[in-house]
Amino acid sequence: MLHTVDDIKTVGVVGAGTMGLGIAQVCAMAGFKTALYDINEEVLKKAERSILSNFNKGIEKGKVTESQKEKALGSLSFITEINQLKADLIIEAVLEDLEVKQKLFKELEHINNSETILATNTSSIPISKIASTLDYPERVIGIHFFNPAHIMRLVEVIAGISTEALVLDLTKAFVMRLGKTPVEAKDSPGFIVNRVARHFYVESLKIVEEGVVDVEGVDRLMEASGFRMGPFRLMDLIGIDTNFSVTQSMYNAFHYNAKFRPSRIQEQKVNAGHNGRKSGKGFYNYE
Repeated sequence: MLHTVDDIKTVGVVGAGTMGLGIAQVCAMAGFKTALYDINEEVLKKAERSILSNFNKGIEKGKVTESQKEKALGSLSFITEINQLKADLIIEAVLEDLEVKQKLFKELEHINNSETILATNTSSIPISKIASTLDYPERVIGIHFFNPAHIMRLVEVIAGISTEALVLDLTKAFVMRLGKTPVEAKDSPGFIVNRVARHFYVESLKIVEEGVVDVEGVDRLMEASGFRMGPFRLMDLIGIDTNFSVTQSMYNAFHYNAKFRPSRIQEQKVNAGHNGRKSGKGFYNYE
């Protein structure tokens, strides 16, 4: 039975992409026995290399010690068999698609017991929708990390309409145990940060689409105004495909409100496979 955060001993993370590997790293660093699952073994190997690189960079900057690194790596396992994914708390970081997430959670419900907390790292899909087809919707909650997950301190915690109060309390305590700052958000499309930030991207794309200024010009202006990264450099870091998917989801959720309309320029980048840093090309060239 999960009564306090101390009862959470094991954590599973589904999806070894940029977000998933960062979340797994953070959980292992906090002392939780953590399993990172992905169906693709090559993706898992790449994730393992990235986590090791993150730790080594942390050591170089004096933020992580060698012993902390070794202890965390000892708590971390990499698996390709979903039947092995049994934990007290499981966080999914897969494709931003409602049906994919519902199918995954249905499978995880079958593998685990009714006490397991199922958390989604969704950026924009309502938690209540994800939980609606499950046998235990009261165990489902949103834990939305920000990229890069091992560095960014803010985490949105979102309860669905059926989420138990105890699950919400346990989740906020868990996020604090990770050394993060939990902010409770209502279960509405985009929650807080993505709803506010959407126009940082959408309006920037719109003025480039209209020929008012180019990509570099927008970034230079925003960075000169105090932003650490302009919108196009940030989209390249997050992943243009991920950013585009979130915009599409919010556009649909807000009944095709024009202010959330996805950009044709962004869509062309995604269609070409130019998804930012991870693909070598995005709005900028990284090859």
